[in-house]
Amino acid sequence: MASYKLIRDGGDEGTLDLRAKNCALRIDNGGGHGGDVESAYLKSNTPSSRLKPPVLAGAGGNAKCTPPSGRLISLDVFRGLTVVLMIIVDNAGRLIPSINHSPWNGLTLADFVMPFFLFMVGVSLGLVYKNMTCRVAATKKAILRAGKLLVLGIFLQGGYFHGLSKLTYGVDLEQLRWMGILQRIAVAYWVAAMCEIWLRNEEIVDSRKSLLKKYRWQWATAFVLSTVYLLMLYGLYVPDWEYHIPIEASFRAEVFKVKCGVRANTGPACNAAGMIDRAVLGIQRLYRKPIYARTQQCSINSPDYGPLPPDAPSWCRAPFDPEGLLSTVMAIVTCLLGLQYGHVIVHFKEHKKRLSLWSYPSMGFMLLGLMCHILGMHINKALYSFSYTCVTVGLAGILLATIYLVVDVRGWRRFTMVLEWMGKNALLIYILVACNILPLILQGFYWKEPHNNILTLIGIGKLDEGGEGRGLLEASAAAAIFVDAASTYRIHVQTLLIHIL
Repeated sequence: MASYKLIRDGGDEGTLDLRAKNCALRIDNGGGHGGDVESAYLKSNTPSSRLKPPVLAGAGGNAKCTPPSGRLISLDVFRGLTVVLMIIVDNAGRLIPSINHSPWNGLTLADFVMPFFLFMVGVSLGLVYKNMTCRVAATKKAILRAGKLLVLGIFLQGGYFHGLSKLTYGVDLEQLRWMGILQRIAVAYWVAAMCEIWLRNEEIVDSRKSLLKKYRWQWATAFVLSTVYLLMLYGLYVPDWEYHIPIEASFRAEVFKVKCGVRANTGPACNAAGMIDRAVLGIQRLYRKPIYARTQQCSINSPDYGPLPPDAPSWCRAPFDPEGLLSTVMAIVTCLLGLQYGHVIVHFKEHKKRLSLWSYPSMGFMLLGLMCHILGMHINKALYSFSYTCVTVGLAGILLATIYLVVDVRGWRRFTMVLEWMGKNALLIYILVACNILPLILQGFYWKEPHNNILTLIGIGKLDEGGEGRGLLEASAAAAIFVDAASTYRIHVQTLLIHIL
């Protein structure tokens, strides 16, 4: 016996009109068509169901209408946990480089943030489009939402805000960065949404096999994208290239030449992902603080940033975008795989079934990723390698199953309420914390002198005897004071972003 929700608005009391009342259908899985949301929806929309109360499966054919259950708290807790992880690594990563992003190959705590966000975007999409009525209308809305998020990402992460520490904000359109975290989420969201809208059939889901059959074209899309990524990363020829760095107090620029002339190279200098970004986007529009600047070849303080060693290679200061075009292909795959985990929520209502369908594939993904890493296809966040995708998706699935067991099955919510709130406001918190909006508010408005800002007004950031401010840690502490003020604008920002996560 399985229970499925059919959400409808309004309705006259005293009637059992499934199209007009909020109720949960209880459908016998042993029927000829199996128990499924689609079959329930079709059954409730037949002419006979509109004229008289439908006879639902049960003892003696008795109909039963129960209030629909609420949203899964575990999804919000998962997102909230990811936000907390992001805040920790963004701030503590400067003090503890070992938890910061891996300089190149390898996996650290910070490297889980992006794939976890993309994974949850996919899970949410599976729920958003479960009762889709018009594919064309759904397509228009998905394009509009992705476009808004893309524009927002370019505005917030496109190089508009620079010189924050000196209060010299500015805009340089010639060096505008097209790719970024929000842009990557927008692209992955759009592709996954199109797949969910158009690449599924009317198969009735009553088993694991039928679940795969219903969404087989989505799995095929993920396979094709992964194949294209691997062919381009390991098959494209990377020629020699050069870049320029302006010399201070001069109109001249220093030229650095990088020798490559190789294929199948996944090192920092000669990988195909960087070549594609330089050719398509332009080197001046790439991220100017590359992650590989923290490698031992490029920093005497590795794994932290630091001065160049005397024998540093020529590519150490070259721009490189960790959210580049080719790596975004595998980010889309992460979103598509998360979408399949969302389908489990839609089609299976038993806790044991959900946990099984999440746990076993997750362990399989992790084993596949680790095997690829051992065989030479290294785990690499900057390239978003195939092994990195498998390991992070597998761990995300296991974490989702664990949180679901604790929060939704066991009902232990007392210690997750803060995470739940943060999960419901994930993108708003990300924009405030990680996109320089909060520093702009705290330091960007002052009276006569730059140090007469909001921090000084509330007693934080006063100049000490040495003339230096108290720094970032106290500014972060002051951020808590503005949480209530930021929540005032939550409705306006969420109007734009709520459907993404």
